[in-house]
Amino acid sequence: MASMYYPLLALSTCLFASAVHADVTIYGLLGQTTAAPVQTGSATVSSSATTSFVTTHGPPTYTELAAYNPIYMIPPAIPSPPPANQFAIGVPTDATLMNALSIKQSGTFFGFSIEMSVANQLIGSSPQDLKVQFLNYMSIIAEKAGAVHVRVGGNTQETAFVVDSLADGKIIEKNKEDASNPTSTPVLALTPELLYMLANVSSLVNVNWYLGIPFNDTANWRFQIAELGEQILGDRLLGLQAANEPDLYGAHGHRPSTYSPYDFFGEYALFTQAYEADAKVTVKNNIIAPSTSYALWSPEQVWDTGFVEAYSPYLSHLAVEHYPSDNCAVVWPDPNNPPRDPLEMFPQYLTHQSGLNFVQPYLNSTMLAQQWGKPFLLFETNTASCGGFPGISDTFTASLWGIDHALQLAHSNFSGALFHFGGQTVSYNPFTAVPTNESAVHGWTTGPLFYSAVFVAELMGQSNTTQLKDMLPNNGNDQTPAYAVFENGKFSKMALLNYMTDPSGANDYTATIYVGGSGWNEPNGVPASVKVKYLLAPSVSEKDNITWAGQTLGGRFASDGRWQGDLNIQTVPCDQTQNMCQIKVPAPGAALVFFSDDAQTAAAGDNDIQTFSTTAVTKTKNTATIDPSVLATSNGDSGKKRLSQMGGTSQGGESGALSVVAPGVAALVSMLAGVSLIFKIFR
Repeated sequence: MASMYYPLLALSTCLFASAVHADVTIYGLLGQTTAAPVQTGSATVSSSATTSFVTTHGPPTYTELAAYNPIYMIPPAIPSPPPANQFAIGVPTDATLMNALSIKQSGTFFGFSIEMSVANQLIGSSPQDLKVQFLNYMSIIAEKAGAVHVRVGGNTQETAFVVDSLADGKIIEKNKEDASNPTSTPVLALTPELLYMLANVSSLVNVNWYLGIPFNDTANWRFQIAELGEQILGDRLLGLQAANEPDLYGAHGHRPSTYSPYDFFGEYALFTQAYEADAKVTVKNNIIAPSTSYALWSPEQVWDTGFVEAYSPYLSHLAVEHYPSDNCAVVWPDPNNPPRDPLEMFPQYLTHQSGLNFVQPYLNSTMLAQQWGKPFLLFETNTASCGGFPGISDTFTASLWGIDHALQLAHSNFSGALFHFGGQTVSYNPFTAVPTNESAVHGWTTGPLFYSAVFVAELMGQSNTTQLKDMLPNNGNDQTPAYAVFENGKFSKMALLNYMTDPSGANDYTATIYVGGSGWNEPNGVPASVKVKYLLAPSVSEKDNITWAGQTLGGRFASDGRWQGDLNIQTVPCDQTQNMCQIKVPAPGAALVFFSDDAQTAAAGDNDIQTFSTTAVTKTKNTATIDPSVLATSNGDSGKKRLSQMGGTSQGGESGALSVVAPGVAALVSMLAGVSLIFKIFR
């Protein structure tokens, strides 16, 4: 096997329709389905460009692909009495005066977790065929955060094995007939091409990767993903997760029902011994564990075995996986876990207390992680496991919840959180690829949760010194949370959220923010004006009409991962005499307020985002063209040698981009020449 990047010859093409019809036919993994008008009790609802609501005595029903669910639910009522719509927040200029600040966080805090079995749907079908939309989404985050952290793994990593090649040039093949567990996880065959594909993504956008390695056969360890990941990705490989939700192994039939944390401790001894003995893996201290789900074991039960002390030389990160709820009973009926009614669950995602409750079981672990010198990750999360809740996970509710959830985790000293993707049968995806047979007429679907990622990336910034404080304003009201942000030891930003839906404006609120001053024994710190970016939607039930600073990524079937519309960053004057800035937050909405000079400068840099597009032209003589500066970093040697031996692009030269190609690439070049297509990437 050649230890090199495969030449990046083409990016996927996609044509986008200017409008989306209410009735669309979708061709997906489950065959043909139709997103037609849906019966919900006595009401009939069709997909619409504006929010519409369903009133039923029970949960709305929809039996087609969850990612395209057209049903809306009525937002929760305004609390009675409503929270005050005028309140003050005071912060110091100097971070040393603020108690209980978080540890220093990086812009990569909000990352993504992609189920290994759907990587080919979201990222690309081969090293030569990347999804342009994926690159564009990642570029948005990387431009603000500096980089993006993405995990490729999940349940399917446990049964994964590497083969040299698969039929028809596939990079992933699932064998569901061999699935032998309650979650129907398929046995997964993958080729090294999957890892070359990830490397090619990283050559275009600053994406770094976590990978999962199998833990299902403790007698015959399979480390090929680790070996190839190190060889191909080099310093783009952040770490390797060994064991995914081991506390569920017994319940899922992968271990005896009596499987305990001490059994897991013993298996990890076998794992580390085999890992140490593998000469093809030279980096030994990059393991992520224990990755428990909290369903059956608390983290303390694992710590009490002496796990960290015993395996610390191998551990780069400590991690858990946890969702605030689950929708599993819909797929796997269980008398001990009856189905949850989305109408009843809805209000639980619109309260600050839900985030406080979520982090409470982990506060001891994040403290211990600091003592052990290990970052503590929430390695997989989202609104609810088993695909999320329709009407919640696919609405503006998830946008607000995702911001509050991520910031509460950061405030509580997690070092990162990865929000999970599934396929087209789930509601919670940050974005969803269009079904293959619809790609000529429809675009991708941007999930509301992706706007959370954009908001958090901007809030965290690129200083790697960001510290947060949950301000609990308005007497700690659940509907109006706020976070103060400090960078390089100075107050820089404020995040303000409003969970209520009220088109009348009566429950919009105004926060009066005081910076420094006599209350902190500091000079007044309010600037003459602040910049404000708003995340807005008509209601928390909205699915399509979501804007960030006036721009949108499009609704269902209407996105290519690039911003649409005009940027609108508001400038709000402050009263320096009174040392206050008054910031209005609509109901619903979120505001990111930039106070410091550096923060305001960074806020204005939205035109710098690198985007990708493809153009297909038929009946031309050329085969493939690409900006040489892009191609130069997308082929050449292995990840380890990338910095010293870049591939060249001179035609016919010794280091020419096509002078040495891996198996299959020459055939692709010939194929492209035969059909006379030209694919061009531009920025």
